[in-house]
Amino acid sequence: MEDGGKKRFLGNAYSSRTAEEVRKYYDQWAEVYDEELTENSYQQPRRCAEELARHLTNTSVRILDVGCGTGLSGIALAEAGYSHIDGCDLSDGMLEKAFSTNIYSKLFKADLNMPPLDAPDGAYGGIAAVGVFSFGHVQPDAVDEFLRITTPGAPIIIGLNEHFYNEGSLTAKLDALASAGRIEKISEVEGGHIPGIGMSGWVIAIRRV
Repeated sequence: MEDGGKKRFLGNAYSSRTAEEVRKYYDQWAEVYDEELTENSYQQPRRCAEELARHLTNTSVRILDVGCGTGLSGIALAEAGYSHIDGCDLSDGMLEKAFSTNIYSKLFKADLNMPPLDAPDGAYGGIAAVGVFSFGHVQPDAVDEFLRITTPGAPIIIGLNEHFYNEGSLTAKLDALASAGRIEKISEVEGGHIPGIGMSGWVIAIRRV
């Protein structure tokens, strides 16, 4: 769809695609991503940062913004007080935008469906994964890699849209990890995701055991 000469991307963002198709789509979207989401009142970066702050009061630990996109989540994390934020994303175009925010200590490219990530075991004291789990995007098994790169007790905050939450594969994965004693489930709260297009979403908080 075109709007005033600008291509609009949000309406097709959740279509099923290969990893390469997702990368290309987000590379193209990067230039207008912030504008399009802001005008539709994107809530998840703020909601996830606030949820992380409830469970991680030490703002000096290193945080990974998974699927950082253009940096909207990193900005929200910085506003919540965190001072050591790394970010990773599949899209070079998104990473270029994130770099321009001057929020991140380190940015690196990552395909979350093809582990391992370029990070050592136990590197991070917390993770925010905002909008990365969805149809055609990151699959639930990526949570295993989140556990590898976090310290024991680290909170992991996941923000996702209502449709993928209702699909159930992510919640089933988290239930299995909890049953295996690998995580503690802290909270699941429904609320705004992208109100401008009538989409709600969930913020899920877990803790690595």
